[in-house]
Amino acid sequence: MTLIKSISGIRGTIGGQVGDNLTPIDAVKFASAYGVWLKQQRNKENYRVVVGRDARISGEMIQNLVMNTLVGLGIHVIDLGLSTTPTVEIAVPMEHADGGIILTASHNPKQWNALKLLNDKGEFLDAVEGAKILEIAESDTMEFSDVDSLGKITKNDAYIDLHIDEVLKLPLVNAKAIEAANFKVVVDGVNSTGGIAIPLLLERLGVHTVKLFCEPTGHFPHNPEPLKEHLGDLSKKVVEENADFGIVVDPDVDRLAFMDENGNMFGEEYTLVACADYVLSKTPGNTVSNMSSTRALRDITEKYGGTYEASAVGEVNVVKLMKKNNVVIGGEGNGGIIYPDSHYGRDALVGVALFLSLLAERKISVSALRKTYPNYFMSKKKIQLTPGLDVDGILKTIESRYQNEQLTTIDGVKIDFAESWAHLRKSNTEPIIRIYTEAKSQEEADGLADKFIEEIGEIAKG
Repeated sequence: MTLIKSISGIRGTIGGQVGDNLTPIDAVKFASAYGVWLKQQRNKENYRVVVGRDARISGEMIQNLVMNTLVGLGIHVIDLGLSTTPTVEIAVPMEHADGGIILTASHNPKQWNALKLLNDKGEFLDAVEGAKILEIAESDTMEFSDVDSLGKITKNDAYIDLHIDEVLKLPLVNAKAIEAANFKVVVDGVNSTGGIAIPLLLERLGVHTVKLFCEPTGHFPHNPEPLKEHLGDLSKKVVEENADFGIVVDPDVDRLAFMDENGNMFGEEYTLVACADYVLSKTPGNTVSNMSSTRALRDITEKYGGTYEASAVGEVNVVKLMKKNNVVIGGEGNGGIIYPDSHYGRDALVGVALFLSLLAERKISVSALRKTYPNYFMSKKKIQLTPGLDVDGILKTIESRYQNEQLTTIDGVKIDFAESWAHLRKSNTEPIIRIYTEAKSQEEADGLADKFIEEIGEIAKG
């Protein structure tokens, strides 16, 4: 497995060859490069970095390597231990730190891990900053501190509680209405840190919580990507418990999906649509999501008189366009809620609180809420990359074949048809081509995706 270096961090599988996988030597090399880059940003006496991890099995090993590498560079580390991506993001400015590192491979299976790198605002680094770190990593000119100037590690396990405090302080979170609604909710924490954070938030909001896979062992009980085909146990539990709905998050708690009271998926794409509906109803304005997200967000935004725009895929790209367009809410269709009143990062805790506020105020079931939104169906497929496959060449050919359609090429190729769209791009996080399509029925969306998979196969054969 090739080590993947992208705007989504340094990511790879554990074990194997140095430079091909995320080995201990690679973890040290990239942590060193990040520390050196951090010190180049400003000249000061003390540097501080917040470090946290999800519950995956390799997490403790990688975290210890990363933290002690930073100590060797004379950088002080605030160790959050088991944490979530959004918790680390909010901890960076609260600690007045110079940056942060989250050890998580997000939705990838258990053999993966990654270093996700943050700046002093607790936001992901951009492509230019990421490229600089890769350059430093390959330079072998890194200089470490002498024995009298080593950093220190300080443990702080209060940040999940502090994160929840910050969520509850948000003016649009209607804690009174949520408590009065007396909700019963099943939470699938995929045996990672969502199993700690989400139930704690729900308890603070007076929600009766049924825990499913909430032990942070890192042994994921199913594929950790929160998609319908992986969530049979949650569906069964919601119905058995006669719950109002189900919640599932990915291992680092930046993606959020809901299941209705009948055990049916609300639709991961509709997490952002529902949260935006609530926020826009109180504070009308503009929205942004990435190009692979549902058109329903555009429809809801325009209903409230706002403007919608799509960015390239990748949280850093979404955030950049959100700031430019001064949006009130944005995110990614994979269940990633970015609410600027909280912070510029995908945050499942914020999403849960906004969604609960919406349900409590409207006094509506989850299945009834879903019926109030435009009905689009999405197909998310992928093609495994094989060595020597010229992805850029394939996408260029697709672009020229569909040049008479409405095309966007800032990130792969997106083709907008009148009643549907297709987005083809190389993944930032896995060695695959993603083929996302959306149409007015599931059959049409699947058919459109299969058509492009076939077409790519033909082009690849030459």
